[in-house]
Amino acid sequence: MSGKVRFVLVEPREAGNVGAAARGMKNFGFTEMVLVGEMPPLEPVAEWWASGAGDVVAAAARVESLEAAIRDAHAVVATTSSRERAIEKPLTPADVRSVREALPDDQTLAIVFGREDRGLTAQELALCGRTAVIPTSDLHPVLNLAQSVTLLAWELFARAADSPQPPRPLASAASIERLHDAARQLLLDAGFLDPNNPDRIYNDLREIAARAALDEREVTILMGLVRQVRWKTGG
Repeated sequence: MSGKVRFVLVEPREAGNVGAAARGMKNFGFTEMVLVGEMPPLEPVAEWWASGAGDVVAAAARVESLEAAIRDAHAVVATTSSRERAIEKPLTPADVRSVREALPDDQTLAIVFGREDRGLTAQELALCGRTAVIPTSDLHPVLNLAQSVTLLAWELFARAADSPQPPRPLASAASIERLHDAARQLLLDAGFLDPNNPDRIYNDLREIAARAALDEREVTILMGLVRQVRWKTGG
Protein backbone atom coordinates (compact mmCIF):
# COMPACT_ATOMS: atom_id res chain seq x y z
CA MET A 1 0.00 0.00 0.00
CA SER A 2 1.19 3.51 -0.82
CA GLY A 3 -0.43 6.90 -0.61
CA LYS A 4 -1.35 9.16 -3.49
CA VAL A 5 1.21 11.67 -4.71
CA ARG A 6 0.62 15.34 -5.53
CA PHE A 7 3.31 17.34 -7.33
CA VAL A 8 3.13 21.01 -6.31
CA LEU A 9 4.95 23.59 -8.46
CA VAL A 10 5.36 27.00 -6.83
CA GLU A 11 5.36 29.93 -9.26
CA PRO A 12 7.04 28.17 -12.21
CA ARG A 13 8.54 30.74 -14.58
CA GLU A 14 8.75 28.64 -17.74
CA ALA A 15 5.72 27.05 -19.41
CA GLY A 16 8.02 24.46 -20.97
CA ASN A 17 9.11 23.29 -17.54
CA VAL A 18 5.49 22.76 -16.53
CA GLY A 19 4.88 20.68 -19.62
CA ALA A 20 8.08 18.66 -19.22
CA ALA A 21 7.26 18.07 -15.54
CA ALA A 22 3.83 16.80 -16.54
CA ARG A 23 5.44 14.44 -19.03
CA GLY A 24 7.82 13.10 -16.35
CA MET A 25 4.92 12.59 -13.95
CA LYS A 26 2.81 10.71 -16.47
CA ASN A 27 5.77 8.55 -17.54
CA PHE A 28 5.62 7.03 -14.07
CA GLY A 29 1.88 6.96 -13.49
CA PHE A 30 1.29 10.25 -11.63
CA THR A 31 -1.26 12.82 -12.75
CA GLU A 32 -2.03 15.16 -9.83
CA MET A 33 -0.34 18.52 -10.38
CA VAL A 34 -1.03 21.73 -8.48
CA LEU A 35 0.29 25.10 -9.67
CA VAL A 36 0.77 27.80 -7.03
CA GLY A 37 0.72 31.56 -7.52
CA GLU A 38 1.44 33.66 -10.56
CA MET A 39 2.98 32.21 -13.71
CA PRO A 40 3.21 32.98 -17.42
CA PRO A 41 0.57 31.67 -19.87
CA LEU A 42 1.08 27.93 -20.31
CA GLU A 43 -0.38 27.25 -23.72
CA PRO A 44 0.73 26.32 -26.29
CA VAL A 45 4.30 25.84 -25.00
CA ALA A 46 3.38 23.58 -22.09
CA GLU A 47 1.39 21.34 -24.43
CA TRP A 48 4.39 21.00 -26.77
CA TRP A 49 6.75 20.06 -23.97
CA ALA A 50 4.22 17.74 -22.32
CA SER A 51 4.36 15.54 -25.44
CA GLY A 52 1.31 13.40 -24.71
CA ALA A 53 0.82 14.53 -21.13
CA GLY A 54 -1.15 17.66 -21.96
CA ASP A 55 -4.08 16.23 -20.00
CA VAL A 56 -2.00 16.51 -16.82
CA VAL A 57 -1.37 20.20 -17.48
CA ALA A 58 -5.01 20.83 -18.42
CA ALA A 59 -6.25 19.15 -15.23
CA ALA A 60 -3.75 20.89 -12.95
CA ALA A 61 -5.37 22.76 -10.07
CA ARG A 62 -4.40 26.40 -9.64
CA VAL A 63 -4.25 27.94 -6.18
CA GLU A 64 -2.99 31.25 -4.84
CA SER A 65 -0.91 29.97 -1.92
CA LEU A 66 1.21 27.03 -0.88
CA GLU A 67 -1.02 26.65 2.18
CA ALA A 68 -3.99 25.98 -0.10
CA ALA A 69 -2.00 23.45 -2.14
CA ILE A 70 -1.04 21.29 0.83
CA ARG A 71 -3.93 21.89 3.24
CA ASP A 72 -5.46 18.42 2.83
CA ALA A 73 -2.17 16.53 2.38
CA HIS A 74 -1.09 14.12 5.11
CA ALA A 75 2.64 14.34 4.46
CA VAL A 76 4.47 17.25 2.82
CA VAL A 77 8.05 17.27 1.55
CA ALA A 78 9.78 20.30 0.05
CA THR A 79 12.62 19.96 -2.43
CA THR A 80 15.69 22.17 -2.64
CA SER A 81 19.10 22.26 -4.24
CA SER A 82 21.86 21.06 -1.94
CA ARG A 83 23.74 24.27 -2.60
CA GLU A 84 20.84 26.63 -1.83
CA ARG A 85 20.62 26.22 1.94
CA ALA A 86 22.19 24.22 4.72
CA ILE A 87 19.42 21.74 5.51
CA GLU A 88 19.78 19.64 8.63
CA LYS A 89 18.95 15.98 8.07
CA PRO A 90 17.55 16.30 4.52
CA LEU A 91 15.61 13.41 3.06
CA THR A 92 16.98 11.44 0.14
CA PRO A 93 14.68 10.39 -2.72
CA ALA A 94 14.56 6.92 -1.13
CA ASP A 95 13.42 8.53 2.13
CA VAL A 96 10.61 10.26 0.23
CA ARG A 97 9.56 6.88 -1.11
CA SER A 98 9.45 5.56 2.46
CA VAL A 99 7.25 8.48 3.48
CA ARG A 100 4.83 7.54 0.72
CA GLU A 101 4.87 3.87 1.60
CA ALA A 102 3.93 4.72 5.18
CA LEU A 103 0.65 6.25 3.98
CA PRO A 104 -2.59 4.38 3.30
CA ASP A 105 -3.89 4.41 -0.26
CA ASP A 106 -6.42 7.16 0.46
CA GLN A 107 -3.93 9.64 1.95
CA THR A 108 -1.74 12.07 0.02
CA LEU A 109 1.94 12.91 -0.06
CA ALA A 110 2.54 16.40 -1.46
CA ILE A 111 5.99 17.06 -2.94
CA VAL A 112 6.71 20.76 -3.33
CA PHE A 113 9.05 22.21 -5.97
CA GLY A 114 10.24 25.82 -5.93
CA ARG A 115 10.84 28.52 -8.50
CA GLU A 116 13.46 27.83 -11.17
CA ASP A 117 15.56 30.87 -10.26
CA ARG A 118 15.31 31.00 -6.46
CA GLY A 119 13.64 27.88 -5.17
CA LEU A 120 11.46 28.05 -2.06
CA THR A 121 11.60 30.68 0.64
CA ALA A 122 12.62 29.80 4.18
CA GLN A 123 9.00 30.26 5.24
CA GLU A 124 7.78 27.87 2.53
CA LEU A 125 10.36 25.27 3.52
CA ALA A 126 9.26 25.54 7.15
CA LEU A 127 5.61 25.12 6.15
CA CYS A 128 6.42 21.82 4.47
CA GLY A 129 8.15 20.39 7.54
CA ARG A 130 10.48 17.98 5.73
CA THR A 131 12.97 18.79 2.96
CA ALA A 132 14.46 16.48 0.35
CA VAL A 133 17.65 16.93 -1.62
CA ILE A 134 18.53 14.98 -4.78
CA PRO A 135 22.26 14.19 -4.68
CA THR A 136 24.17 15.66 -7.62
CA SER A 137 27.75 16.16 -8.76
CA ASP A 138 29.64 19.18 -7.45
CA LEU A 139 30.60 19.89 -11.07
CA HIS A 140 27.01 20.93 -11.86
CA PRO A 141 24.75 20.50 -8.83
CA VAL A 142 21.55 22.31 -9.83
CA LEU A 143 18.76 20.35 -11.52
CA ASN A 144 16.10 21.78 -13.80
CA LEU A 145 12.57 21.83 -12.32
CA ALA A 146 11.29 19.17 -14.71
CA GLN A 147 14.35 16.98 -14.07
CA SER A 148 13.69 17.10 -10.33
CA VAL A 149 10.05 16.17 -10.80
CA THR A 150 10.95 13.29 -13.12
CA LEU A 151 13.66 11.87 -10.85
CA LEU A 152 11.38 11.81 -7.83
CA ALA A 153 8.51 10.38 -9.89
CA TRP A 154 10.80 7.58 -11.06
CA GLU A 155 11.95 6.85 -7.51
CA LEU A 156 8.36 6.62 -6.27
CA PHE A 157 7.30 4.44 -9.22
CA ALA A 158 10.24 2.15 -9.85
CA ARG A 159 10.98 1.21 -6.27
CA ALA A 160 7.50 1.17 -4.78
CA ALA A 161 6.79 -1.86 -2.61
CA ASP A 162 3.79 -3.07 -0.64
CA SER A 163 4.04 -2.43 3.08
CA PRO A 164 3.83 -5.64 5.12
CA GLN A 165 1.83 -3.80 7.80
CA PRO A 166 -1.23 -1.59 7.25
CA PRO A 167 0.04 2.01 7.21
CA ARG A 168 -0.91 4.37 10.01
CA PRO A 169 -3.19 7.20 8.78
CA LEU A 170 -1.47 10.53 9.36
CA ALA A 171 -2.97 13.88 10.30
CA SER A 172 -3.70 16.36 7.53
CA ALA A 173 -1.44 19.33 6.96
CA ALA A 174 -4.30 21.61 8.01
CA SER A 175 -4.58 19.85 11.39
CA ILE A 176 -0.83 20.05 11.89
CA GLU A 177 -0.83 23.76 11.05
CA ARG A 178 -3.61 24.47 13.58
CA LEU A 179 -1.49 22.73 16.21
CA HIS A 180 1.55 24.79 15.23
CA ASP A 181 -0.45 28.02 15.43
CA ALA A 182 -1.65 27.21 18.94
CA ALA A 183 1.71 25.91 20.20
CA ARG A 184 3.67 28.82 18.72
CA GLN A 185 1.38 31.36 20.39
CA LEU A 186 1.60 29.53 23.74
CA LEU A 187 5.39 29.51 23.60
CA LEU A 188 5.43 33.19 22.66
CA ASP A 189 3.17 34.04 25.59
CA ALA A 190 5.33 31.93 27.91
CA GLY A 191 8.46 33.80 26.85
CA PHE A 192 10.13 30.73 25.39
CA LEU A 193 10.27 32.25 21.90
CA ASP A 194 11.86 35.57 21.04
CA PRO A 195 8.96 37.80 19.85
CA ASN A 196 11.33 39.54 17.42
CA ASN A 197 12.36 36.27 15.76
CA PRO A 198 10.15 33.41 16.98
CA ASP A 199 10.75 31.18 13.97
CA ARG A 200 14.47 30.85 14.70
CA ILE A 201 13.58 28.25 17.32
CA TYR A 202 10.07 27.32 16.28
CA ASN A 203 11.12 26.09 12.84
CA ASP A 204 13.25 23.49 14.63
CA LEU A 205 10.14 22.39 16.52
CA ARG A 206 8.32 22.11 13.19
CA GLU A 207 11.00 19.74 11.94
CA ILE A 208 10.72 17.63 15.09
CA ALA A 209 6.95 17.38 14.62
CA ALA A 210 7.37 16.47 10.95
CA ARG A 211 9.76 13.64 11.77
CA ALA A 212 7.24 12.33 14.30
CA ALA A 213 4.66 11.82 11.49
CA LEU A 214 1.72 12.62 13.77
CA ASP A 215 -1.68 11.01 13.30
CA GLU A 216 -4.98 12.75 14.06
CA ARG A 217 -5.24 11.25 17.54
CA GLU A 218 -1.76 12.48 18.44
CA VAL A 219 -2.54 15.95 17.11
CA THR A 220 -5.73 15.98 19.20
CA ILE A 221 -3.77 14.99 22.32
CA LEU A 222 -1.14 17.68 21.75
CA MET A 223 -3.79 20.30 21.01
CA GLY A 224 -5.52 19.33 24.24
CA LEU A 225 -2.22 19.68 26.10
CA VAL A 226 -1.70 23.18 24.70
CA ARG A 227 -5.24 24.22 25.64
CA GLN A 228 -4.95 22.75 29.13
CA VAL A 229 -1.68 24.57 29.80
CA ARG A 230 -3.19 27.81 28.51
CA TRP A 231 -6.29 27.36 30.71
CA LYS A 232 -4.27 26.39 33.79
CA THR A 233 -1.99 29.41 33.42
CA GLY A 234 -4.90 31.76 32.81
CA GLY A 235 -3.94 32.39 29.19
